[in-house]
Amino acid sequence: MKKIALLVLLVFCGNAYSQKKKATKAIPSVLIAKGNNSSAELVKNKFYLFVNNATSKDTLLLKTYPDKGTPTDCKITTFTTKGTPMYLVAWTDKQKIETKLKTEENTITESQIWNPATKTLLIGNTQTVAKIKEIVFLDKLKTASETQEKTRRSGYEFTLLGEDFSLSDKSSSTKYIYNPTSMKYEVAKAKAATPVKKKRR
Repeated sequence: MKKIALLVLLVFCGNAYSQKKKATKAIPSVLIAKGNNSSAELVKNKFYLFVNNATSKDTLLLKTYPDKGTPTDCKITTFTTKGTPMYLVAWTDKQKIETKLKTEENTITESQIWNPATKTLLIGNTQTVAKIKEIVFLDKLKTASETQEKTRRSGYEFTLLGEDFSLSDKSSSTKYIYNPTSMKYEVAKAKAATPVKKKRR
C-alpha cells in the first residue's frame, strides 16, 4: 500500500513539474543612438524608438528589417513646432551588391518625424545614393573593356529647417510646415509678392 501511494506521489510530482512553463529568455537589444529621454534600439530585426516619460515608456516602431541589417549614423533630434514636441530620427543603411562585372554600393538615408503624444509618424522619407562600378565591354567579342563609374540618386533629400522641413531634388525644393489643427505637415503656401506702389508726380 505504501509503495502504491509513493508511486502515485511521484507521478503527480512529475506531471506538475512538466506542466511548469519554461522561462522565456529576454531578447537582448542593441543601442544604436541615445537622446535626452529617448533611445533608438535594434531588437532582433526590429528598430525601435523608446521614449522614457515620467510614468511610462513609449515604444515606436521605426523599421522592420526582412534580413540582417544594422542602422548606422543614427541621430535623435528633439524640437518643438507650434507648441508640439516632436522627435526626428535619422539613420543610414548600407547595402552592397556584387557580381563579376558590377559592384553597387547603396547608402540609404531614412528620416522620420514622430509626434510622441499621439505616437504618430508624421513624415517618413527615404533617399538612396548608389555608387556603381561596372566593367563594360567595347566590342562584341569581349576582347576589350573599360571600367565605368557613376552615381545614381533616387528619392528626396530631407532637411530640417528649425521647426519645418524641406524635401528637395535636383530640380525642385518643397517646404512643409506643421498645421496644429489637422496635426499634420502640409505644403507651405508661397507668399504672394507685395505690389510696389508707384509714386505720383
